[in-house]
Amino acid sequence: MKKYFLHGFVLGLALILLPACSRDSRIKVIKLGHALNADHPVHKAMVYMADRVKEKSDGRLRIDIYPSQQLGTERELVELLQIGSLGITKVSSGVIEGFVPVHKVFGLPYLFRDEAHRFSVLEGEVGRQILLSSEKYWLRGLCYYDAGSRSFYSKSKPILKPADLAGLKVRTMNSPTAVAMIQQMGGSATPIAWGELYTALQQGVVDVAENNPPSYHLSRHYEVCKHYSLDEHTSVPDVLLISTIIWNDLTPQEQQWLQEAADESAQYQKRLWKEACEFALQEVQKNGVTVYYPDKRPFAEKVATIYERYRDQPELYELIQKIRTGY
Repeated sequence: MKKYFLHGFVLGLALILLPACSRDSRIKVIKLGHALNADHPVHKAMVYMADRVKEKSDGRLRIDIYPSQQLGTERELVELLQIGSLGITKVSSGVIEGFVPVHKVFGLPYLFRDEAHRFSVLEGEVGRQILLSSEKYWLRGLCYYDAGSRSFYSKSKPILKPADLAGLKVRTMNSPTAVAMIQQMGGSATPIAWGELYTALQQGVVDVAENNPPSYHLSRHYEVCKHYSLDEHTSVPDVLLISTIIWNDLTPQEQQWLQEAADESAQYQKRLWKEACEFALQEVQKNGVTVYYPDKRPFAEKVATIYERYRDQPELYELIQKIRTGY
């Protein structure tokens, strides 16, 4: 954590002319930076949130959005939040686990039985508990955004069973849980920043990547990887975070406006996401991608023992069991 904090401090100095929250006598402006492009349903949901904040506050509170890694990678943006040099960001829960260990539960393969189970967890007591667990790390969770399920896409051959990953370099997020999962399946895990992945696939730095349909489509990774195997091994949500430094500087009324707008944007994003998934699968197939629906059981069986690694962490293990059996 100390290493991450120091890195964030350097980044903060670099952005000293871009304050996280600026004011004049009438308007308070919060800066929001993220890594996705402007066509992504999550970006559209954040635009919706910004519009709702403006409406609720009669223009007194404003959110300015900087997409496409304009202000840094996902990890760098989290570090900027920790020192208050950026107000809000959206990151994958898989990235946050490097800062907030409890988030690693969402990266466990085949954690959720289905979509209904996943939403009951995220929108319930356990989801709220995990969302707010980051406050001691100077990060406050505002809401989750649906990121669907992650599946493998590859260059040379489809991934139809775990053995197909043998000898292949698989891009993962910078997530210890994701790395452990790929290694257990038999692949060679290679963490690479999202913004660098297209080139890494093109140049053969990695052979395989994994993500949800909209991200696979909007990133244009289908231009390089023509095999998409919907094994749906993980369902890692996106998380909207605000710097606690910025949050604590807001009045209770401003906090209420922002939280309400975030919650409304999460419901709006769920509708966008479903439409985006259907559209993405149609579009990639029009562009020469073959979509496969492999049997998920061999993948689930291959990684089943990964849960036993958490037996020596009673609090985390209890939380995992609660998610798997308590809903």
